[in-house]
Amino acid sequence: MEAGTLTAADAPLLERIREAANRRPAATALAVLALIVLVMIASKGLHDVAQRGLNGLSLGAIYALGAVGLTLVYGILKLVNFAHGDFLTFGAYMAYLVNVTWGLPLVVAVFWAMAMTALLGIFLEKVMWGPMRARGAGMLQLLLMAIGLALVIRYVIQFIWSTELRQLDVNVTDTVKFLGLTIGRTNLIVIIVGFAVLIGTGLMLRYTLLGKRMRALSDNLDLAETSGVNTSRVILWTWVFAAGFAGLAGVLAGAITQLQPELGFELLLPIFAAVVMGGIGNAYGALAAGILLGLVIEWSTLFIDARWKTGIGFVVLILVLIIRPQGIFGRARTI
Repeated sequence: MEAGTLTAADAPLLERIREAANRRPAATALAVLALIVLVMIASKGLHDVAQRGLNGLSLGAIYALGAVGLTLVYGILKLVNFAHGDFLTFGAYMAYLVNVTWGLPLVVAVFWAMAMTALLGIFLEKVMWGPMRARGAGMLQLLLMAIGLALVIRYVIQFIWSTELRQLDVNVTDTVKFLGLTIGRTNLIVIIVGFAVLIGTGLMLRYTLLGKRMRALSDNLDLAETSGVNTSRVILWTWVFAAGFAGLAGVLAGAITQLQPELGFELLLPIFAAVVMGGIGNAYGALAAGILLGLVIEWSTLFIDARWKTGIGFVVLILVLIIRPQGIFGRARTI
């Protein structure tokens, strides 16, 4: 062998991992996840790993619902919506209004929360985001407006309902047992509802005309418009889904925790992490990464104190970006 010539075996391990991840990112992520699960089972036992994983599914469903709306808005409008977390809070308090103040069933409260949050998204598009885009506002201006909007929503909620911790009228004591595992009934409902909506969203984006148009706008808005797509209508529907899912995620989060004005803000960073990990602007990636992040965060409590579990999610995010900067399902792009 000539001096200075490197074979594949001589290449740095990180480079080989990065090349494998670029060729088959989803398969590589699944292989790494399977290896981690096997190591955890060997060290902590199947029962404990499965129990934490079950808890992680409810958290992952909330992250995924929040992440898919956030990434749809960014993918189509290139808007980094820092108010998205407060959409979750708004939805949770809309459900509280119907479920606790008015005394109606939680199912009614869920649909009310989704509808009101969707209407909020449409209203803001009509009076704020749309006019600002028409005036040529840049990303920085829109970002600052989003941060200001987040504070306005949060403080209005705080003004009306105060900072007192509140609870939806849900059963937080009953549990369901199966296969030796135990889960709260409310958590199980969160998993079922969350995954049903996520599966429906994936099917909608892939097979319906609206979903195809939304993906077309995400790829190239100008090209979609010149191709005859009614971009204004698709943008409105994007806000309906993004804000509606945020409202649902807020209700689900409030059902398994407590309501407070900072509810959505505390979930915003993990939701952003799921968006980046899955590939910015990629709705399918956001769905998968949200669930993965919820699982990893809960599995981390097998080894560390639960107070630090959210930080593990960001450690995973950093590792993913080191290996594949565009995220698991993202495409390389320049800004």
